[in-house]
Amino acid sequence: MDKNTRYIYLIVIFVMLMWGMNVSALKVIVENFMPITITSLRILVAGLVVFIILAFAGGVRLPKKKEWYFIAGGSVFSVVLHHYFLASGLTMTSAANTGLILGMGPVLTVIFATVILKRKPSKLQFTGFIFGFIGVSFTVLAGSEGIDTINLGDLYILLSILSQALSFIVIKKAAESMDPRLFTGYMLIFGSVFLFVISLWSEPNGIASLSNVDYTVWLVFLFSAVIATGVGHMAYNYAISQLGPAETSIFLNLNTFFSIIGAAIFLNEVILFSHFIGLIFIVSGVIFGSGGLEAWLIGRRKKRM
Repeated sequence: MDKNTRYIYLIVIFVMLMWGMNVSALKVIVENFMPITITSLRILVAGLVVFIILAFAGGVRLPKKKEWYFIAGGSVFSVVLHHYFLASGLTMTSAANTGLILGMGPVLTVIFATVILKRKPSKLQFTGFIFGFIGVSFTVLAGSEGIDTINLGDLYILLSILSQALSFIVIKKAAESMDPRLFTGYMLIFGSVFLFVISLWSEPNGIASLSNVDYTVWLVFLFSAVIATGVGHMAYNYAISQLGPAETSIFLNLNTFFSIIGAAIFLNEVILFSHFIGLIFIVSGVIFGSGGLEAWLIGRRKKRM
């Protein structure tokens, strides 16, 4: 494993930490605002942050004709459908069901990468995805009363994670001609506009909900928009272009554990022993599924030879 790959692994782990903390932030945000309206505003701010960063780095340009199709696809799958179905599904199903369905994300990404990109995972990588799903199951079910009956909310969460998995494939294809960080900026801006139009229809009082909110909630909003969503998605999508959608998606399992740590710190929720069992499986899944173990074994074999 070269230094650049290790550097990207560290970046993705940091992003997972930020996304895990962001779960608690989002809980605070949606309790004080209309969910779709504030989500569109959060993503818009995130997109503007990405463009500001790229402007200083001299990385802003207009997309080519072909790239607009990828931007449209990424905006629909990664922003509009993913966030709309996630926000709607959370109001109709349990946290346990939601966590387990979202834990299918890496496996679904592997399936799409195999079918669309013709990238078949190795046996070690596939083992990692299974370990990751087991770890997510332990973590999510630790403090719950079990799986609730399947309902419309579960279908919405499934559609949400399907949309996100498909967006990873779009990002990988777009990265062949476009800087994935610039692609992220365009995707967030256009996706936020689509979401805002939807919010005008689904939440007529959404704009009014933005007033009379304590400044501390706005500070939480800024963390979520600037750090977790803007910088986080820019870094994660760059990692997809370097590692591949399947290899990067396995790190999403860490998001589940970090979100529980964040809930314990900021929302005073309880951490149980089962959470640590889940962590063992999740970390094992990341080591196997990311390709890091295989790269290390290949490196040792070359040194021996």
